[in-house]
Amino acid sequence: MLKVPAEVKKIAEKLSKAGFEAYLVGGCLRDILIGHEPKDWDLTSSATPKEIQKLFPDSVYENKFGTVGVKTESKDPTLKVVEVTTFRLEGKYTDKRHPDEIKFAKTVEEDLSRRDFTVNALALSLSKGMAGKVVDPFGGQNDLEAKIIRAVGDPAQRFQEDALRLVRAIRFSAQLGFVIEKKTAEALKQEHGLIEFIAKERVRDELEKLLITDNAHDGVRALQESGLLKIILPELEEGVGMEQNLHHIYTVFEHNVRSLEYAVKNNFPLDLRAASLLHDVGKSRTRVWKNDPRGGKTHNGKKGDWTFYQHQHVGEKMVLETMDRLRFPKDMTEKAALLVREHMFVYDPEIVTLRGVRRLLSRVGAENIDDLMKLREADRIGSGVAKAQPYRLRYLQAMIEKVKRDPIGPKMLKVNGGDIMKELKAEPGPKIGAILAVLLEEVLDDPKRNAKEHLTDRVRKLGKLSEKELAGLSAKAKESTNEVQNRIDEELKKKYFVK
Repeated sequence: MLKVPAEVKKIAEKLSKAGFEAYLVGGCLRDILIGHEPKDWDLTSSATPKEIQKLFPDSVYENKFGTVGVKTESKDPTLKVVEVTTFRLEGKYTDKRHPDEIKFAKTVEEDLSRRDFTVNALALSLSKGMAGKVVDPFGGQNDLEAKIIRAVGDPAQRFQEDALRLVRAIRFSAQLGFVIEKKTAEALKQEHGLIEFIAKERVRDELEKLLITDNAHDGVRALQESGLLKIILPELEEGVGMEQNLHHIYTVFEHNVRSLEYAVKNNFPLDLRAASLLHDVGKSRTRVWKNDPRGGKTHNGKKGDWTFYQHQHVGEKMVLETMDRLRFPKDMTEKAALLVREHMFVYDPEIVTLRGVRRLLSRVGAENIDDLMKLREADRIGSGVAKAQPYRLRYLQAMIEKVKRDPIGPKMLKVNGGDIMKELKAEPGPKIGAILAVLLEEVLDDPKRNAKEHLTDRVRKLGKLSEKELAGLSAKAKESTNEVQNRIDEELKKKYFVK
């Protein structure tokens, strides 16, 4: 018999002794059969929710789908609550997501007939006298062996019932490394527009699960081929077939997907995978033929003269809008957008200075700099180059290590807002913040200035200035920085075109 945890067996035995059938069902059984570790455990039973609750007083029933959460004393988080669902049939799906009504079924076969894919429509009996018997009315075991995702019954009907299954089919394919069966794939393309009926949060959940799979890049390609991508991530779809310049051998879309592939192979976390996939979405809205005074969108057939000036800044806004629309967590969204904005940092040894590196750290944050380096590696490999870390990038990383202890933020200054207010005998206000901003700009230029005595002297002098004059000083320092960066950008444009 297949290995089933003691906590699950105990629940099944109690149901069986009370005269009810009990089956292990769904994704956990599928995972056991292919040698994967289940992430949760589900049982289906002939017992009604009231009967289940009577047998298990320490349980939770807060839904209308016949699912009771039975609590256990397991230390394993996947087994703390085992869900037990009554055999059920489902009515029409008016909202393309949830059944209008639930009816309890008499047999496990009826229950399995409502499920999405054959590999999930399997049940393992845990009842006394039948323990170990697999119920498989739709050939799920054969599909597991053949590595096929196939809809139960009519695939179009399955997708019309619950449109989230459109994305789930692709997610399961990527997660398990399976191929979607032909009729199921055809129905997926035919019904792809139904995904618009699904709440953005539910789509995001599936997208997150897809991105953390080992085949996330192939999953994104499948989303594009099915028509789902232009609905879920239209910003990414814009890059399909879009030629780049001599630096790139792939289209914008293929480059983004190959960058994600590098992130997957190197086990990057979810936020960095999202940034890798979306880092160049801004190119579709900034592409212009080089030296065309009209800002032309067409060319003379010669490859290599497309430019994408400021695509990282446009991309930052697009990522914020995209991830916010899909209801991604705010902190993840902001981090991905930050990495996209900064991914074009300069790392040519003849151009980069310690001053520039400190300002890069100040903009990105020490906590994000390593991820920014990883994103640049993904960007490089996604371009078709051989090395993720050339000498130039390793040189920059060495410089970063050198300046990491230098002051790069207001909290690292040897004086704080309280010190300034005490020295100037002033109340909290915009002027205090303006003085801190000026001090930081000066210290970023020269870390040796970060001495309390020197900064206190500067506070006394700056305190005599008006807020307008302080703002002007801060703006002048930033303007100087921008001038240096613009010069660097121009030199790189001449040398490489623009990525």
